[in-house]
Amino acid sequence: MNTVSPQQLKIEVDGADAVSALLLRPLSARACFVFAHGAGAGMTHAFMETVAAGLCDRGIATLRYQFPYMEKASRRPDPPVIAHAAVRAAVAEAARSCPGLPLFAGGKSFGGRMTSQAQAITPLAGVHGLAFLSFPLHPAGKPSEARAKHLSDVHIPLLFVQGTRDKLAELPLLESVVKRLGAAATLHLVREGDHSFHVLARSGRTDRDAMSEVINTLSDWIAATTGECIGGPAGETPGPAAD
Repeated sequence: MNTVSPQQLKIEVDGADAVSALLLRPLSARACFVFAHGAGAGMTHAFMETVAAGLCDRGIATLRYQFPYMEKASRRPDPPVIAHAAVRAAVAEAARSCPGLPLFAGGKSFGGRMTSQAQAITPLAGVHGLAFLSFPLHPAGKPSEARAKHLSDVHIPLLFVQGTRDKLAELPLLESVVKRLGAAATLHLVREGDHSFHVLARSGRTDRDAMSEVINTLSDWIAATTGECIGGPAGETPGPAAD
């Protein structure tokens, strides 16, 4: 297991105040994932920390960062133009902090969607692929594919890791979206997982099982996309689910 501590950083964002970031880089890092948080919880939430630690154990660095609204402890997410600027600034910081490492970007729910919107408008420099942990395809109870329209303008590999009980992405709709995106898009379903990858006890699985599956899927996809073999540690990676 990599015994490293996160490095605290500050990132300047165009049109907004500087935001905090955490770089967790294993000594044998083979890639870096620029990891954006969801709408309701920042970069230090247990879900974010669990994924970052799990990827670190698998030889993948992470740069977690705050969106400006979260930095100010506001509950209202930033307008897209500000969120996109934060994504670009974080990617640029990852390139500076991890020179020579293949870059990937994405995040949990809102953070993944803001990353894909930024990529669709203007490609993120040096980013090889985008990964979404619970892509928020639509609000709960309001099924629609409107939030996925911009994905047709993304021309790098995409990974969707989604729980089969996710109320923010009805499965038939999400499968239709991924199918239209073609061979560049991969969908991995976490059985019985909700939007936070929480699983019901009657499923015979635990949240720890689900989180291990999420982290292994992401690390394996990064390895395959870079053409490298990044192995995971023996055993499971524990951790709570989160919104």
